[in-house]
Amino acid sequence: MPLGDPGGGAFEYTVEGLPETLFMVTVPCRKLADSVRFYEGVLMFEKVFEGKGSAILRRADLRMLLKECSTFGVDTGIYLGVSDPYDFHRRFIDEGLSIVREPERTAIGVSCSFKDPDGNIINIVEMKARILDDLEV
Repeated sequence: MPLGDPGGGAFEYTVEGLPETLFMVTVPCRKLADSVRFYEGVLMFEKVFEGKGSAILRRADLRMLLKECSTFGVDTGIYLGVSDPYDFHRRFIDEGLSIVREPERTAIGVSCSFKDPDGNIINIVEMKARILDDLEV
């Protein structure tokens, strides 16, 4: 609920202060060192911070917080954008990743899914895709 103008005048918000991008995602992990090694080695992320039981990795504008916890092996709901999901699919086959879903056209574009070493499901989607309303996600 808007507070209004402190001077007593009428005031209406437009877009000031609203979110503009997804800043970071969190991925739970069993053993931080193993997860960092995977995301750096396979997905070419760069570790920019490491603290007790957590690390922040970055690739382009994406930041990922890896956090040791007792609950892992979840469907993260995270979709990483790539220029070509088929190229990524070939790459993760070569890397020996566990494929959850082969590339397929969905309502959000061509997407596929894989599991990281902790069993977390990570999704891949083509960045140039446009949202369709006649296909299932």
